[in-house]
Amino acid sequence: MKRACSLVFLTLVACGGAAPAPLAPSPSSDGPAEKCLAIAGAKRERRADEPSKIGAKHVLVKYAGAKKAPATVTRTREEACLRAEEARAKLEGGASFADVVKEYSEEPGAATREGSLGAIARTDVVPPFADAAFELAAGEVSHVVETDFGFHVILRTE
Repeated sequence: MKRACSLVFLTLVACGGAAPAPLAPSPSSDGPAEKCLAIAGAKRERRADEPSKIGAKHVLVKYAGAKKAPATVTRTREEACLRAEEARAKLEGGASFADVVKEYSEEPGAATREGSLGAIARTDVVPPFADAAFELAAGEVSHVVETDFGFHVILRTE
């Protein structure tokens, strides 16, 4: 059963709806990479009724210059966002989370854990990740989320 969302923007992002369009697009900000970056950087609000811990899995796509990204990662921030969006599209198309993690995630050990972070509290992860993960219902997948480590697609497992 899906939970009700009250704000239109958050409804789209938090409840798995279509990605919001930029409020005032400029000619240089209407490409796929710009739309991806706008969604990934969307501000999310903390819910008053959230649990102290949730179960989560994620896919992490790094880019050159991201925190803890090895020198071998040469993709741009825009390319990384689009790659994370591609991973999310595969999930929407029915691919298993484990398969998508194996193909896309660049977190050390992610494939063997199937992207699992186990039970996490807000304080266990960086704020943008926590905000996105805690707004999801169990079984729901986030839109692309940006942190200093790269771009994530998050699955709330419980």
